[in-house]
Amino acid sequence: MALIYRYPLASCSHILSRLALISLLALPPSVALSKAFECPDWQADRAQTEIQHLHDKITQWDNAYYVQHQALVDDAVYDRARATLAQWNGCFPALAMAASKPQSVGGGTVAHPVVHTGLHKLHTADAVADWLAAHRHGELWIQPKVDGVAVTLVYHSGRLVRMISRGDGSRGQDWTRHALLIPAIRNRIPDDRAELVLQGEVYWRFDRHIQADGSANGRGRASGAMASNTLTSRQAESLGIFIWEWPRGPATLPARVRGLRQLGYDTGVYTHRVTLLADVRQWRNSWYHAALPFATDGIVLKQSRRPAAATWLPQPPGWATAWKYPAQTALARVVNVEFPVGRTGKIVPVVEIAPTELDDREIRRVSSGSFEQWHNMDIRPGDQLRIALAGQTIPQIVDVMLPASLRQPLQIPDPHDYTPLTCWHPAKGCRAQFLARTEWLGEQLGFRGIGEKRWQALVDADLLPDLVAWLDIPIETLTALPGIGATRAQNLQRNFRAARARDFRDWMTALGMPAASRLNTEFWHGEDFASLSARKLDEWQQLPGIGPGRAQEIMAFLEHPEINALQNRLAAHGIAGF
Repeated sequence: MALIYRYPLASCSHILSRLALISLLALPPSVALSKAFECPDWQADRAQTEIQHLHDKITQWDNAYYVQHQALVDDAVYDRARATLAQWNGCFPALAMAASKPQSVGGGTVAHPVVHTGLHKLHTADAVADWLAAHRHGELWIQPKVDGVAVTLVYHSGRLVRMISRGDGSRGQDWTRHALLIPAIRNRIPDDRAELVLQGEVYWRFDRHIQADGSANGRGRASGAMASNTLTSRQAESLGIFIWEWPRGPATLPARVRGLRQLGYDTGVYTHRVTLLADVRQWRNSWYHAALPFATDGIVLKQSRRPAAATWLPQPPGWATAWKYPAQTALARVVNVEFPVGRTGKIVPVVEIAPTELDDREIRRVSSGSFEQWHNMDIRPGDQLRIALAGQTIPQIVDVMLPASLRQPLQIPDPHDYTPLTCWHPAKGCRAQFLARTEWLGEQLGFRGIGEKRWQALVDADLLPDLVAWLDIPIETLTALPGIGATRAQNLQRNFRAARARDFRDWMTALGMPAASRLNTEFWHGEDFASLSARKLDEWQQLPGIGPGRAQEIMAFLEHPEINALQNRLAAHGIAGF
């Protein structure tokens, strides 16, 4: 299935995936479905609802894209949605619904003198290496995959007579009136041929755009300008054009580049000979991090020589391909939602997703950010989420692209049940917060080799009725625990003994006293639990960085019965300051 206007010969990555998916629908389920894909365990009525919802969402995106020239989602999200629909269709062939593009071409459009072809989209370096090997007998060249809207320019005797949007590759919209206003598009060229056809990409100009930092919506700005009824002077000045093909031009790519330079369209600085995968990697990485005047979404590899333009079809050819940059957004299916309670009682739901590739990484879990954000989005198993990387490192949820029709019930804790002063024992409903307290305590007291699993083992064995019960556990009891053994038991005991010698400040921080780590060393000199408890509210507020709210939190902590019980236990063990 072809794109309407934005993907040129050098950037038409959707075409292959869409055609491939249409072909996928025609295959038997056993052949069509990915080995890693498992058919949902749905009854017919739910399957029909889910397929209908996804079909309608894709249709919405297509209508916006083909008719209104607005890309509502990134390519990776769209491709994944199409693939999911194809897979569900294969799972439930009697209910299959193949999404098809709206009828946006035909009436009111004009034919391209030479069709726009698409590009095969390669996903891995190994696939690129295979493509290079298969085309090693001819010269190969690389260009950046400029991210804008694809067009055809038609010149008669050197005068621009028409600009046509890509459309379906065979026909597109007449954008000539906009073209005549864009300074970057030459209204006249030094050529007297009866007809000269060029294909290229209208892009939004940037001063110094670095693709690794994000797209800056370059494609959206360009498509929005070209789709507008009236092109403003500012929009016209902000648009550039990258000519990536001269269909009836010279036989070799270097000759075409030289000829384009003479016509006023110089792409030579972005056209380079490559032979090895290392060459391709070098240019791909360079353009990804370099400051360029346009947005890009990958690189394009081309043979120097290609068949005669009269033989081209509006589908991916064998003589060019694309290697896109890592996806910046992705569509992810929710598998489960967990509600971990942190040490301070804060609940930040964690969403488990089916393995999803994002920026060359496999993502399986993503934080919802906060309980409130999760509640507002109401994320449930079966939902299709759009995820992205924050700061290019941390996966985050952008939105729920497609809610599951069946809202599965979840065991959702009440955030009002938890505060910084709850769950000092591993009672029912308190295990998560209590374990978070133990992990924090171990970190602050310098325990080594004691992580979440070790604390869980002690809790499971009923050896931690409170935060400091480990002080009384004999080594024989530790040695007898499953998975501990003599060596680990000795290591635990060394940690426990070393903790006794930690200073009073470390202990109060470990117990969770608010702002304990912010108070400087001078403050802690000579302090003990009794002196801290004797301080009044106004005395706390006089300290740097302690406002009224934090002062009240400190006093509530020191006055809490559980803290006083722990103080007594630590005093009985001779811990300094208690």
